[in-house]
Amino acid sequence: MITDPQGTVLALFAAFCRVGGCFMLLPGFSSARISMQIRLFIAVAVSMAILPIMWDTIYPRASGSVDAYLKLIVFETLTGVVIGLIARYYVLGLQFAGTVLTMMMGFNAPPTQDVLEDAAENQLTNLLSFAGLLILFLLDFHHVVVRALVDSYTVMPLGAGFNPQSALITLTDTLSQTFMIMLRLASPFILYGLVFNVSIGLINKLAPQIPIYFISLPYLIIGGMLLLYFGVSSLLQIFVAGFMPVFQGG
Repeated sequence: MITDPQGTVLALFAAFCRVGGCFMLLPGFSSARISMQIRLFIAVAVSMAILPIMWDTIYPRASGSVDAYLKLIVFETLTGVVIGLIARYYVLGLQFAGTVLTMMMGFNAPPTQDVLEDAAENQLTNLLSFAGLLILFLLDFHHVVVRALVDSYTVMPLGAGFNPQSALITLTDTLSQTFMIMLRLASPFILYGLVFNVSIGLINKLAPQIPIYFISLPYLIIGGMLLLYFGVSSLLQIFVAGFMPVFQGG
């Protein structure tokens, strides 16, 4: 039996602020293909699941004055946003790597509608970003995020305020680690593009009368596609293996 309905609702909303801020930017859950109602219900359901576990931590802090509670709402939302951005930056890094490797292999097809968002992307970039996110879901990365939300109440207690410097350092470290991992993923294609284009440039110097660009482009694309065919499994494996270190390190 609930002895304090008002305090329970306030505590639930305080938990919802951190969870909702995270799920608002979490890859997959924040996709434009998912309706706003479904995203809202998922955040509410996770908040209701977390509240009994963290009741002794959330309930005493959610029963203060109105001004303190309004500050609590803002700080909790910002804390959840930082946690969600860590995962989102990492998934956006794969989209960045996909754009780089499509440029290096000369696959500059007209962009089409993105599978996940309301944006236009190259078909190959769409394929890689969707495959990477699908594998993360298959490996239950959202369980890791929910666990991080629960643990965040120990690291960043409710009502302790929001530290912008710490949040910026966390996001900067996430971007740095993500960039290095995505550089590893795209490095074979970067080397392939550089070697191929330098070789074609030397051939063009030897035979300037031949329209070498139109002749070499099909070979550039075919070679890049073969490289992707044999290396896509390792590419996605490295991407998935790097999620936990980046997320936990962030």
